[in-house]
Amino acid sequence: MTGGHVETSKIRDAGDVEQAVRAAIASEQPLEIVGHGSKRLIGQPMTTNALLDLSELNAVVAYEPNELIITVQAGAPLADVLSLIDSKNQQFAFEPINTSALLGTPDIGTIGGMIGAGLAGPRRIRAGGARDHLLGAHAVSGFGDSFKAGGKVVKNVTGYDLCKLLAGSWGTLAVMTEVTLKVMPRPESERTLLLRGLDDATANRAMTAALGSPFDVSGAAHLPASAFRADISGLADIGPAGQAITLLRLEGITASAVHRAAALAALLAPFGAADTVQDTGSAAIWRSIRDVKPFAAAGALGAWPVWRIVCPPAAGGALGQALSRGTGGDVVYDWGGGLIWAALPPKPDAQAAVVRAQVDAAGGHATLIRASEQVRRNVDVFHPQPGGLARLSERVRHGFDPKNILNRGRMTRGAAT
Repeated sequence: MTGGHVETSKIRDAGDVEQAVRAAIASEQPLEIVGHGSKRLIGQPMTTNALLDLSELNAVVAYEPNELIITVQAGAPLADVLSLIDSKNQQFAFEPINTSALLGTPDIGTIGGMIGAGLAGPRRIRAGGARDHLLGAHAVSGFGDSFKAGGKVVKNVTGYDLCKLLAGSWGTLAVMTEVTLKVMPRPESERTLLLRGLDDATANRAMTAALGSPFDVSGAAHLPASAFRADISGLADIGPAGQAITLLRLEGITASAVHRAAALAALLAPFGAADTVQDTGSAAIWRSIRDVKPFAAAGALGAWPVWRIVCPPAAGGALGQALSRGTGGDVVYDWGGGLIWAALPPKPDAQAAVVRAQVDAAGGHATLIRASEQVRRNVDVFHPQPGGLARLSERVRHGFDPKNILNRGRMTRGAAT
């Protein structure tokens, strides 16, 4: 955002969104799209004083627990929707990340922000990501026209699955006004196995063995000893200070979870004896991992830039160790090593050159999730795409928003003007 007067368009319905986008096209004024602004600190800084505020599009349009679907407007507070589906013992199986602790912002995320960011939690290894649970969407394109994509049933095969493109697009393709999402029953019980004292590479092997087992593991994470620099909610009581822990989650009906936990502990015996945490304690652990609490803004590493790195799981242990040794930073592993969160000592470029070189070599990609505005102006927040993929992405974006009106420059450095 630039300084000075901010022109805000308050939105009551999709018709208002159409009018606002068409007016922006006519005046060649790019729009920043926000719900409650909980993720405005992620992405390249944008240069515009025109704000499209979707916070009043906050209704639950329909909720059909027996059909496992919910339709809500894009500005609906995520916390309220989660509370509603929790009252029916249901959940979003992909575990959307709450970025408030990591960014040091209020807990005010919206459904539209959840889909636009597409950030999924530990269960992604089994349940898929946000895009896999998005059944349909109503949106307004950069032409100023409303369109519908997908449907309102779990099995829908009509036309192209355009709504999947909106997940992870950070508002650069269209302005979502309403979405239909799949919900799933909440597990009756859960058990988490804890292995202590493994180094990163050995933990990587243990997680790989667990995920390759028949025991339906729904979470696999490793926290090196350095992750315990502070008293972390959900993690403070699970191990002595200075000792690494490896965590494996199993969910289902109680009898099944108990049986599978015992069988998995026996399988992993060569890696050490496993302790077990049950239900409420287990849930608290995985919320902390989901929200990257070891690197919370209020914690010991709160001033350090944080990278989100996705890589082949088999490469995770070696990549994380190399980053830690080369930068003096800390890492946390999720998805069995396929997702690495890295908090690195501050530098003007957030150590982007080192991160990207090592991540490229491992066949992954890295996103700078937390950094100052000046740092985000200096570096590519999102991983630069190879030439062919970059051209394809630009053609897709141009097909939705030919004038580059919507969140201009959010995902591409140098595109803000």
